[in-house]
Amino acid sequence: MSGASGAPRPEYGERVPKRKNTFSSWRRRLAQRAVHAGWAWVQRTGSVTAEQPGRLRFGAMGTGTRLAFPLGTVFGEPWIHLGAHCIVGEQVTLTAGLMPDLDLGPDPILRIGDGVVLGRGSHVIADTTVTIGSDCYFGPYVYVTSTNHSYDDPHQPIGKQWPRMEPVEIGPGCWIGTGAVILPGARIGRNVVVAAGAVVRGEVPDHAVVAGAPARVVRRWTSADGWQPPLRTPAPVPIPDGVTPEQLVALAELDAESAAGLAQLGAEDPSPSAGRQ
Repeated sequence: MSGASGAPRPEYGERVPKRKNTFSSWRRRLAQRAVHAGWAWVQRTGSVTAEQPGRLRFGAMGTGTRLAFPLGTVFGEPWIHLGAHCIVGEQVTLTAGLMPDLDLGPDPILRIGDGVVLGRGSHVIADTTVTIGSDCYFGPYVYVTSTNHSYDDPHQPIGKQWPRMEPVEIGPGCWIGTGAVILPGARIGRNVVVAAGAVVRGEVPDHAVVAGAPARVVRRWTSADGWQPPLRTPAPVPIPDGVTPEQLVALAELDAESAAGLAQLGAEDPSPSAGRQ
């Protein structure tokens, strides 16, 4: 069939090709680039550092520490002490006290050590003392709180009953997995792995792996027995001392055959002088 103009009409179900508007497509690409560049500028400008704290006045903030923009809820800053070289991801909530504008006394309430990484969307709620040791790494959406709702009175709404508060302590060198919850009164030792989604309460010994809700120890290291149960995979081989970033980039660009050839050369000549030609 054909239309009034004589041009054939598309059959039923046949897609009609749309005209490509080159100028409109070019404008969209330009606008997209402008939006991305503008947002990157906003992120850089809106981030909080010791040199550029904006409206926030933390009790202490070490050199090299940065809070990414956009920020989560932050209040009670005078009672929050941040160590050096910390990375606080986007939308991370840091609070000291039950609500803003309270006088919490002379001592810090929330202490975060050096080199701590708090993943995107995490919450650290310090209504009473919360301490996070140095070199702890949090995945996204970790929730740490020193306060829990109470429900002692069955006739009152739970949200209107006075909460229970207990200090929380996380030792240095811990890895807290995505979505983990650290409850009031938790005392986590050093170099502890908290599995994703775990709910931790009570005391966790050093060098342990905990998982589940409530979390329990599923693996532990001691000087006498090593890891029990034994690890199923070998430890990763660290990058040798003296290797430069440029060498790593060059190695990444090698194809599989060239990399295999270098590995074979290294195996045939393991002397310290090998590779220094």
